[in-house]
Amino acid sequence: MQKYYKERFEAWRRIARKLASSMETNHMLEILRAEARDVIPDAMESCILLLDPEASQYTRPLQCALYDRPVNCLSCKRNRDAVKKAMERRTPVVISHAKTLQRRDGSVVETGAEGAVPVISDGRILAVVTVIIRPEARFTRRDFYFTRDIAEIAGNAVLHGKQHWKMTREKIAISKQLSSLSPFVPQSVQRMVEADSNALDQKKEKREVTVLFLDLEDYTRLSVRLPEDEVNEIVERVFSRFVDPIQRYSGEINETAGDGLMILFTYDDARTNAVNAARAALEIQDLARDLSREVPAAYGPLHVNMGINSGTALLGLSRFRGALAVRMTYTASGQVTNLAARLANAAKGGKILIGEGTRQMIEGMWSVKDLGRVDLKGLDDPVPVYELVQDRPGASLRDDV
Repeated sequence: MQKYYKERFEAWRRIARKLASSMETNHMLEILRAEARDVIPDAMESCILLLDPEASQYTRPLQCALYDRPVNCLSCKRNRDAVKKAMERRTPVVISHAKTLQRRDGSVVETGAEGAVPVISDGRILAVVTVIIRPEARFTRRDFYFTRDIAEIAGNAVLHGKQHWKMTREKIAISKQLSSLSPFVPQSVQRMVEADSNALDQKKEKREVTVLFLDLEDYTRLSVRLPEDEVNEIVERVFSRFVDPIQRYSGEINETAGDGLMILFTYDDARTNAVNAARAALEIQDLARDLSREVPAAYGPLHVNMGINSGTALLGLSRFRGALAVRMTYTASGQVTNLAARLANAAKGGKILIGEGTRQMIEGMWSVKDLGRVDLKGLDDPVPVYELVQDRPGASLRDDV
């Protein structure tokens, strides 16, 4: 018995190449339908009738080409004899006699033989693949094998689409649970929980990170001179402007204080972390200059001082256990973080100071001024300190990686 193995194998390879570029279920089903029309020479139309009750959640119904205007394949083919018998018998069915198809405008389309193959998974019929042949033509054995192959591939596409939809639905549910906490929970923690709900129990691990600290200069002076609500309004206004560049360059606001922020850059590539931190800092520096011109002159110039340092830190959750509750925070701890904080404290007039680790990572990308070895508060020995210099205002976004 001839089973056309070579032709079917070539068709499988061709279909696989076409499907490889698509992740959308409806697009994959359209590819399969077009393939059925191509490999079955006398096909007038091929449809994939989606019978899964949840199908509308992860794909759209195909439209029948035999009508003068779009008609859902399911509505026009569900009651045809071949489809009904395939569903009743749960096996492929071929009906050789012709049956007309009446359009909504009253016109009639003559059709020939029809084959229908059910797609069954876990005992349930998810879909039916049907091919209608031109009048006076035969539904050959070759046509039967190709239709059955298309049905098998369509079943995989439908199951893939359904699984992807279910996974997406679960992620949306988790996102909704985290949405009320999102302003306070770093995105890295959210990603951990979405990927694995047990991730919060993991111990800290050594990771290459870059830490950026920024402080609002003369915060104490403002607090003394101005009412508390005015100072709070200024701080919120200033720091709110910085959220976009921080997120744009994949930074995460890890800790906030009255006059400062701690920002982590924790992607796997150490150089990318350093470059992103420098870009965020330079853009923040531009924004701070603009803000200084916007606030009333009585407040004085607003300077945001920054410190950046790169290296290996312990990254993960810190737990503080009390008698009544447990407080958790996700942070990077160690000398890398300490030095970044000290650099921010030492910066004046809106400058950006960086440590040796960061300087090596960004060398050649921006101007760096060597300040020599500097005594920093809390450190026993002087350390190399550099100032990151923006060659021209607004240049930070245009520097090449």
